[in-house]
Amino acid sequence: MIRNIKIALFLAFFSLSLHSAHAQHKSWMLGPFEREVNQKPIIEPREDTDFEDPMTGNNVFWESMATFNPAAILKDGKIHVLYRAEEKLGENEIGGHTSRLGLATSEDGKSYQRETEPIFYPAEDNQKEFEWTGGTEDPRIVETADGKYVLTYTQWNREYPRLAIATSADLRNWEKHGPVFQSWKDGKYHNIETKSGAIVTEVKGGKLVAAKINDKYWMYYGVPHIWLASSEDLIHWEPIENHEGNLAPVLSPRPGYFDSWLVEAGPPPVLTDRGIVVMYNAGNSNEIGVKDLGNRVYTGGQALFDAKEPWKLLDRTDQPFIKPEKDFEKSGQYVDGTTFLEGLVLFEGVWYLYYGTADSMVGVVKWIQD
Repeated sequence: MIRNIKIALFLAFFSLSLHSAHAQHKSWMLGPFEREVNQKPIIEPREDTDFEDPMTGNNVFWESMATFNPAAILKDGKIHVLYRAEEKLGENEIGGHTSRLGLATSEDGKSYQRETEPIFYPAEDNQKEFEWTGGTEDPRIVETADGKYVLTYTQWNREYPRLAIATSADLRNWEKHGPVFQSWKDGKYHNIETKSGAIVTEVKGGKLVAAKINDKYWMYYGVPHIWLASSEDLIHWEPIENHEGNLAPVLSPRPGYFDSWLVEAGPPPVLTDRGIVVMYNAGNSNEIGVKDLGNRVYTGGQALFDAKEPWKLLDRTDQPFIKPEKDFEKSGQYVDGTTFLEGLVLFEGVWYLYYGTADSMVGVVKWIQD
């Protein structure tokens, strides 16, 4: 009798656990994303690659300190991962290095071949005043319907971090278009922190391309709130303001949840038949957030916005769908731990989600869509 009661209790608990796990994954979400068995980082710092820095003329080991926060795109049947890299300076201070973007490619989603020199970096060009000496940081990238590539990234001159746009036809030769809000209303938002631009995409021809809604492109951006901007050409952007002429956040931190400290746009959102799915990076504050998650830990959430009114929030997750679990996600420059989402591709029927780990390496998780 006692044995039967124990079995019944176990089955009830097991059933409840399955129900809870299922309830955490809402029907509109992307995923669930799975880790590889014995998962390891796919990109790590290396000390044998150098190049001549055009700003100083010095030979620098440009990715010897950290390789993290990756964008991802398909080109020529391969996955291309653009990752942020920093060189060693004899110190571990976050923000004290120059950031440049490196490139790794994969034909199978398993092994990655890396370029020996960065493909995007500060140079003696018309963006020098915004990019030197901090560099070019935290990319996101989308492809246009005609096969061009649009890069959003952060320019860091150690005065203001500014969201900027660059375009390319081959991922190696770039035209920098400068800060996205430099000219908007006489520079109203030019000298404030802007970063993390995620342009809405949709699946076409088996891959993600920039999507138009109401004849415009849309971009979620910003931290500690997420704001919204629109564009007719993917280069010139207008932030969405309310009737008072102020920025209106479309997603904000929530006391009591995993995103109690901050929210920050992740990889390019995806327009689906349920709405716009926005993956976002979430920071936790122990004081007002989730006690056992850890202070300042970065996890990942998802939010659903209306397909015709991109500012209208329909739903969001109450728990992170990804969080630091592996050693390489909880050790590095950012010891509190991060799974910082920035890259998403659909490759041969499999979704690959790329993220930075502890401001030091690059990881990936996968979802095989039914």
